[in-house]
Amino acid sequence: MERAEMERMIDREVKARFPAGTVRRVALLRHGDDPVIEPGELLVRVFIEAPDGQEDDQRSLDAWAQAHQVVMKRLRRELSLRLPPARLLEFAVGDAGATPRITMPDDPALADEALSGREIVETALGLLRAGYVFPDRAGLAAAAIEARLAAGEYDNLAEAALAERLTSHLYEVCADKHLRIRAMPPHPTRHEPPDPGPGRPERARPGNYGIYRAERLDGNVGYLDLRAVADPQHAGPVIAAAMELVSGTYALIIDLRRNGGGSPDGVVFWCSYLFPDAATHLNDIFHTDTGETRQFWSLAYVPGSRYLDRPVYLLTSSETFSGGEDFCYTLQAQGRAELIGETTGGGAHPTRTVPISSTLAISVPYARSVNPVTGTNWEGTGVVPDVAVPAAAAYNVAYGKALRHVLSITVPPPVADEARAALTGLSAEQD
Repeated sequence: MERAEMERMIDREVKARFPAGTVRRVALLRHGDDPVIEPGELLVRVFIEAPDGQEDDQRSLDAWAQAHQVVMKRLRRELSLRLPPARLLEFAVGDAGATPRITMPDDPALADEALSGREIVETALGLLRAGYVFPDRAGLAAAAIEARLAAGEYDNLAEAALAERLTSHLYEVCADKHLRIRAMPPHPTRHEPPDPGPGRPERARPGNYGIYRAERLDGNVGYLDLRAVADPQHAGPVIAAAMELVSGTYALIIDLRRNGGGSPDGVVFWCSYLFPDAATHLNDIFHTDTGETRQFWSLAYVPGSRYLDRPVYLLTSSETFSGGEDFCYTLQAQGRAELIGETTGGGAHPTRTVPISSTLAISVPYARSVNPVTGTNWEGTGVVPDVAVPAAAAYNVAYGKALRHVLSITVPPPVADEARAALTGLSAEQD
């Protein structure tokens, strides 16, 4: 995330935590911006609204801090948990360098501090109000949950039960499957690299960037089992290798039935292999907080061979979600792939997962997709397949279509024999 974007996000979230009119703005400073900042560190400086004529008065800052000390501590704890480089948190009255300040240095123990149920709810609602893609719905949901909190509906709940109940109550208002409270995975000590474990290479990738299988099926049909959409910054070479492996086939099946999502840039990278150049407008993402729209186009260059002028079949299920649905919706809208299987889960909003505590996090959608062909997206409805069949039957249906395509074109006799034998085998399975 770029500095300006991060600063805007922190500014929104800080203002959402403090009463309206008490915070003027937030600045994110790095080494070189202020002598107290060491290399690799960040400083979050909160400029408060002081009474008129008291901008240089330490007493006004002290009085402000006394009134807001609980929220200040929560903010320091959240920065310790979510943004470890922010070793310094400052509150200042004026913009000048010599104005009164209160500095709160990082305390690593804060990140592991247990929160009460009330603190968990209040922190989650602050993050919801600051970041949700639909501010009006965020306000309605927060108000409803605050009423439940006051009525004691969240009292004495274990964390797992609290997370489940909060998620259910958020869905009642927002009907957004991406918006949820969930457990955080255990995290290593913040200042130490994770231990890869005995016998495991340091660069091992158990999930292989979501690519579980890449192979040539009988009849010279390509098959990819893709269960996540990884960012090409890290996964690019592996994606390129998978596409090169199937580049010589006559038809391609991409299995997205277990794909839970991932990176919008990853979707663009995968899709770009299926288009000839940079001329295809794939998707837009509208950011509510800035009013900016980011356009996504097919890439002018991809490493390896593109997969052009051959049929592509995408397998779907009700578990296909988020970035996996983006993959489906984009290629279906462009007429570049045929979807076979079940209607997908229905989550179209790009999401940030933000820690609430060391054990819980909230996933908050912060933007929405707008397809340039349809003018809308798949939120709440899912992506409807071209051929609706149970997910378990989708592979055989797609493979049968691919084999019939192979037999409809001129191919070497051994490949045609393979295709006929494979199609006969599929027919026997269905009988």
